[in-house]
Amino acid sequence: MTMMNPPPLDQEDEEMLVPNTELVQGPQPLEGSQPMEIIAQPETANTLENQPNDEPQTSRFTWTIENFSRLNTRKHYSEVFIVGGYKWRVLIFPKGNNVDYLSMYLDVADSATLPYGWSRYAQFSLSVVNHVHTKLTIRKETQHQFNARESDWGFTSFMPLSELYDPTRGFLVNDTCVVEADVAVRRVIDYWTYDSKKETGYVGLKNQGATCYMNSLLQTLYHIPYFRKAVYHMPTTENDMPSGSIPLALQSLFYKLQYNDTSVSTKELTRSFGWDTYDSFMQHDVQELNRVLCEKLEDKMKGTVVEGTIQQLFEGHNMNYIECINVDLKSTRKESFYDLQLDVKGCRDVYASFDKYVEVERLEGDNKYHAEEHGLQDAKKGVLFIDFPPVLQLQLKRFEYDFMRDTMVKINDRYEFPLQLDLDREDGKYLSPEADKSVRNLYTLHGVLVHSGGVHGGHYYAFIRPTLSDQWFKFDDERVTKEDMKRALEEQYGGEEELPQTNPRFNNTPFKFTKYSNAYMLVYIRESDKEKIICNVDEKDIAEHLRIRLKKEQEEKEDKRRYKAQAHLYTIIKVARDEDLMQQIGKDIYFDLVDHERVRSFRIQKQMPFNLFKEEVAKEFGIPVQFQRFWIWAKRQNHTYRPNRPLTPHEEAQSVGQLREVSNKTHNAELKLFLEVEIGDRNPIPLPDKTKEDILLFFKLYDPQKEELRFVGRLFVKSSGKPHEILTKLNEMAGFSPEEEIELYEEIKFEPNVMCERIDKRATFRFSQIEDGDIICFQKSSSHESEEQCRYPDVPSFLEYVHNRQIVHFRSLERPKEDDFCLELSKLHTYDDVVERVAYRLGVNDPSKIRLTPHNCYSQQPKPHPIKYRAAERLLEMLVHYNQTSDILYYEVLDIPLPELQCLKTLKVAFHHATKDEVVIHNIRLPRQSTVGDVLNELKKKVELSHANAELRMVEVFYHKMYKIFPLNEKIENINDQYWTLRAEEVPEEEKNLGPLDRLIHVYHFTKETGQNQMQVQNFGEPFFLVIHEGETLADVKVRIQKKLQVPDEEFTKWKFAFMSLGRPEYLQDSDIVSNRFQRRDIYGAWEQYLGLEHSDTAPKRSYAISQNRFTFEKPVKIYN
Repeated sequence: MTMMNPPPLDQEDEEMLVPNTELVQGPQPLEGSQPMEIIAQPETANTLENQPNDEPQTSRFTWTIENFSRLNTRKHYSEVFIVGGYKWRVLIFPKGNNVDYLSMYLDVADSATLPYGWSRYAQFSLSVVNHVHTKLTIRKETQHQFNARESDWGFTSFMPLSELYDPTRGFLVNDTCVVEADVAVRRVIDYWTYDSKKETGYVGLKNQGATCYMNSLLQTLYHIPYFRKAVYHMPTTENDMPSGSIPLALQSLFYKLQYNDTSVSTKELTRSFGWDTYDSFMQHDVQELNRVLCEKLEDKMKGTVVEGTIQQLFEGHNMNYIECINVDLKSTRKESFYDLQLDVKGCRDVYASFDKYVEVERLEGDNKYHAEEHGLQDAKKGVLFIDFPPVLQLQLKRFEYDFMRDTMVKINDRYEFPLQLDLDREDGKYLSPEADKSVRNLYTLHGVLVHSGGVHGGHYYAFIRPTLSDQWFKFDDERVTKEDMKRALEEQYGGEEELPQTNPRFNNTPFKFTKYSNAYMLVYIRESDKEKIICNVDEKDIAEHLRIRLKKEQEEKEDKRRYKAQAHLYTIIKVARDEDLMQQIGKDIYFDLVDHERVRSFRIQKQMPFNLFKEEVAKEFGIPVQFQRFWIWAKRQNHTYRPNRPLTPHEEAQSVGQLREVSNKTHNAELKLFLEVEIGDRNPIPLPDKTKEDILLFFKLYDPQKEELRFVGRLFVKSSGKPHEILTKLNEMAGFSPEEEIELYEEIKFEPNVMCERIDKRATFRFSQIEDGDIICFQKSSSHESEEQCRYPDVPSFLEYVHNRQIVHFRSLERPKEDDFCLELSKLHTYDDVVERVAYRLGVNDPSKIRLTPHNCYSQQPKPHPIKYRAAERLLEMLVHYNQTSDILYYEVLDIPLPELQCLKTLKVAFHHATKDEVVIHNIRLPRQSTVGDVLNELKKKVELSHANAELRMVEVFYHKMYKIFPLNEKIENINDQYWTLRAEEVPEEEKNLGPLDRLIHVYHFTKETGQNQMQVQNFGEPFFLVIHEGETLADVKVRIQKKLQVPDEEFTKWKFAFMSLGRPEYLQDSDIVSNRFQRRDIYGAWEQYLGLEHSDTAPKRSYAISQNRFTFEKPVKIYN
């Protein structure tokens, strides 16, 4: 299932939302649990397991929450109740989940303790009961496949908090709220052990995060064999890489779908699109992807043997015409299409949609057609089809823009589609006169793409019958199942489903669910073309280089699987040698001795005697067995990893498996060894005896001038000996003169901090606690002058530098996907150090004008809040995000220093001009202690006023209502411009001279809509103030309003006027005295009583846009390569 974030504040009946993403797994302790009542509790799990039928188990749970307004927890859980043998509970956010709505979800109560891979499916509704009128109860319904990733599901914007907490609305009576949950549970197949290939002969596609929409489309295209054959015949070469070639990536994907035994990854294909991980977690529209992909393939097929395939399969043509009624004039225009968009709303089936598609529109009255030399004429306008393609793709318009509500909605109405579609019906009513009547346009259904969910996201899958037989298959990401025709057709019509009650004695009312799963795209194949399209595709259609490449991939995959299956019979032995230390130290590593992932490894059967393994080593390295001595590595308490002791003759006589168990307490399959070899005159020589007195030490040499550290060798020393005794030997190893003064340091540890201490050359090794495997770093003794010339004059300072060294990638906050530059910094650098380096790199004179923003490792985006001036002590604090460390920072160059900016408050103010119909947004930046008067004085310097002495005011506007006129002396530091609009405007002269009986009222635009069995008022447009005078009639007020808004007479006559109180309209007549309605002063706020102007919203609509963190269809699909 697809993951989504919470939606915007737009409330919508069908709105289905994902779980609250902040939820912690498992139950949460509640503060002051409220009394609850369980109405029904069906059978236990054991009983249900034995029921073979697929009938859903249903129940209603009622939760009575007392002292509701006093709940002080952000999240509040109900008591656990059982439906279908499963434990459930309701979760609410009494003050909203980061929205001004009650948020409510159904939660799997025991999700934290369920076994890996658990899954359950439920249809459910959640309700807040209205105590006064049950018909006003607010109820929302949805369905969901619950799993470990999505253990709760529901509605973030269930109902506005203003309605819930309004005592006059009837949802809170005696501070008690009643919540009901109707839950129906269906059993699901255990897909974790299910083998799609074995059960159906087909395999699925893996979901990358939110790519189910793409998977359903790819399966549909793959199962059009003519299309698949054309893809195989697109020219590719053995030098192409799938990640950079769409044709090769698609060929590879189709080959694997045809020949693999398990589900196939789409990562190569999405990489060939130029997508990153973020794109794979962004849900897009199937229709849009289909068009973009086909256009891209059409382009890639040009100049090849398969040029024109896309057009041959999917392209049809229609004719747009306008025909005059009274004169002989007809205008036509031929257009092509790859798919057809059919209306769902108001249509019962596909035929009704086609009828609507070709419906004739009359152009008459004010809408006459301008017919060139004939002037304005009555005319008929319409569309007819010249030809239909062999593969007809019908996009059902399940998603529509609701202009009344200013939001997208999903149409879940019942909509039927036939198994056979006859587009020649009724004597070819859909065809133009020039259509070829010899072509029989009889189609058979091949595929049904389904969308399950709401407008804010959901899940896609496809029903396909690959060979057009009676057997249907459901392709749901990785799972393919056999399905009957009813599941593929009737159950995807949409509409409502009534579920029977299993506990009628508790609840006699059967409850209905809107079916959120319904057909979204249909694929039909023309009967006369089906032999050509459902053709045979076999290996000879696949280029040889592709077959070889993919078979090799398959063999490698099989080898890995076999390797994994036999892993318990083998031990991996990793052998480190002096050569590895020489190659790695100072280049790949600086601490400890070796990276074991980069040394020679041997895969050895556990039964093999270790002495036989030594012969393998002899063959590999050319070191005779008698010259080999192996040391076991040990992890010390300080987390370093060093050779600990040589293997004993007894241990070498054991098997490899036994030895691994002796040496490895963590029981992994690896044995790590160090091979000690003595070389004399370029050949191995016998090893010296090792006594308890002998200590094996490893030596690293540091050069402060070059800032280089390298491994120079190892020595045995006596524990009773002293370091000064080996100085000559060390000088020889380093290539120094025998008398060179050198300093010795012991490298003790490096995590979490570096510990490297000077060694007393006169003390014994035993006194200095030196033991086998220890590392000694040495360097030339330096003078005070030479120390000043070096950044890191000694070993400890150099190791400290290496340990804290951090390459940071800096990106401009305006271009957050592109690296601008990199800097090598230290994790210990202070805030000032970092901004100074960035400022120097950017050529900015004042480092305090640099503002940094940290990186979110999970979203791969900048965090929402920048780092405050000197708020982070060290660079490391800037890079850590939860338990991950990033290497990315975002920068901005400010126009004033950051400390100064932080003392200022920036307000976004929308200035409405008094006479011009324009709104300009101004950013006003002032000290936090400034007042609203200061803001308005600053604004006066930036805007054009109607006259020099104009007086300004600032108003708080939210959802097309005015909530507050700010006093001039109000401090700005607590004013929030993130959620409300701050509007500035001139105060009209008539408001300055109010008479004693004059009233200043609010005037808002509104429309009415029906939802949840009740009439709801929706405000829109710009609200305004109006002065009304004593005894003034509505007719008088209308004249002033029309003049103020400059509405044409023809439009204005359609407007209705109502006195609005607490959301209820009371319509006014022209003779009504308006001021009589605005006498009460004991209302909650001035916005609760207003003069309402009811009319349709004809203003241009904003494009459908919501929070950037939501997975929606708003972001266009792009294929970059």
